[in-house]
Amino acid sequence: MIYSAFTLVSRLAGFARDLAVSYSMGASATFAADAFNTAFAFPNLFRRIFAEGAFAAAFVPAYSRSLEKDGEEIADVLAADAMATLAAATLLITVVAELTMPWLMYAIAPGFAANPEKFKLAVLLTQITMPYLPCMAIYAHLSGVLNARNRFVLSAAAPILLNIWTLVTVLPTHTPVDAAKWASIGVVIAGVSQAGLLWWGVNKAGAKVHLRWPRLTPEIKHLIALAIPGAIGASASQINIFVSGILVSQVNGARSWLAYCDRLYQLPQGLVGVAIGVALLPRLSRAVQADDRHAASSAMDEAIVFSMALTLPAAAALVSIPFFIIDALYTRGAFTTADAHQTAAALLHYGWGVPAFVLAQLFSRAFFARQDTRTPMRYALVAVAVNVVLGVSLFHFIGVPGIAAATAFAWWLNVVMMGAALARRGHYRPSPRAVSKLIRILAASVALGLLLGAASHFRDVISGLLAPLSVGPLHGKEIAIAVVVVLGAALYPALLFASGGLTLAEARYALRRRRGDPPEGPADLP
Repeated sequence: MIYSAFTLVSRLAGFARDLAVSYSMGASATFAADAFNTAFAFPNLFRRIFAEGAFAAAFVPAYSRSLEKDGEEIADVLAADAMATLAAATLLITVVAELTMPWLMYAIAPGFAANPEKFKLAVLLTQITMPYLPCMAIYAHLSGVLNARNRFVLSAAAPILLNIWTLVTVLPTHTPVDAAKWASIGVVIAGVSQAGLLWWGVNKAGAKVHLRWPRLTPEIKHLIALAIPGAIGASASQINIFVSGILVSQVNGARSWLAYCDRLYQLPQGLVGVAIGVALLPRLSRAVQADDRHAASSAMDEAIVFSMALTLPAAAALVSIPFFIIDALYTRGAFTTADAHQTAAALLHYGWGVPAFVLAQLFSRAFFARQDTRTPMRYALVAVAVNVVLGVSLFHFIGVPGIAAATAFAWWLNVVMMGAALARRGHYRPSPRAVSKLIRILAASVALGLLLGAASHFRDVISGLLAPLSVGPLHGKEIAIAVVVVLGAALYPALLFASGGLTLAEARYALRRRRGDPPEGPADLP
């Protein structure tokens, strides 16, 4: 709950950042937005592979186990050595990328070459943003240290700094190109701020993670051996993004359409999937270390049921009212109605993939807790192959929305493969009660989606009725989406509890903070 609350604040600030970026840079009407979104995505690609993906998955269980068995002093030495290794690797990648960016851009976004100004700006902005990578690597690593110690506030709150600094740097600008340049500078300032905040937090928590030169100790070699399969698996999933970027670089504005989709379809992934996954991994690792299969299965059941209770209604909304959402939130300034239609078409397909994005976070934790990073890697490679082939095919048939549809299908395939492997090995199989609850949650979410779809059908009528309430930048369409969202949020709990998908007792138990080994929940929990 702590992680989700701060993530929600961060996403709201991120939405404000997106509004500033879309208003200042637009999408298809200028080339600045595509150049900025490319520059921001490239260091993030490596961050997800190394910092937040493979290395974190290998480090957190190892650090948690060292805290339990060896004590804080030895565990903190491991954390310091791991941070030095990760920082050195990401600094090397940054230097190589800075020097080769004029050539790398032909691989990252070959479609930009048709517009020399756009290509040149994308190169410059990516060179500006690359130092964000080592900063975020340190931030992600120190987040793992805090999370293993059951401290979640700072790691969840730090991303707010990125949104604040981007707003501070973008708002005073007057042209799309200037906005893109200053936004890129703001990204780097934010990276330094986030790493500094986590450094202070780790020391405040009592951990002694000091700066040192990289050392290839036996423990670090073991971590690297565990991280390599995870890096390959994470690389596979990032290849999807890379190939998608190559394809959409041929369509002016497409990079930005997909970037604006990200804020919405990744909201449940960040609020629910990442938050519950972050809390689940240390708890699951302790249960696995204690060979307590009942505790491990109960933790997975609880995580999946609770996460789907929050995720499925979000997916229903994204599928049923995508244009209603995008038009109300973004259509103003340099962002046109045509941009809104294209963004909404992609958002619809990302919407039905949202539950898979969240489930993948949870299923992968079941493997990571057992220090198995190879199995998720293999399935990720299969999924990426399917995604690339399907994405290229659908792009030529239905355009940019085909990229989103291929991504959603590939994530569902990945989830099915991971779930089947966990069941086959006897590590996890949903209990009958959990399956029953998931069906009830799905029914409540479908009912919500139908009601939202009806509201979207009459959106012009609703907007007209609410137009007299316009205040400042809030007009009929903005007020209409706010009213529909509030009513939907109020209605869904009634549908959920009426269907029996979740009870108040279960919700309270799932959100209760635990210290040490978690106690068993009430008997009626899944």
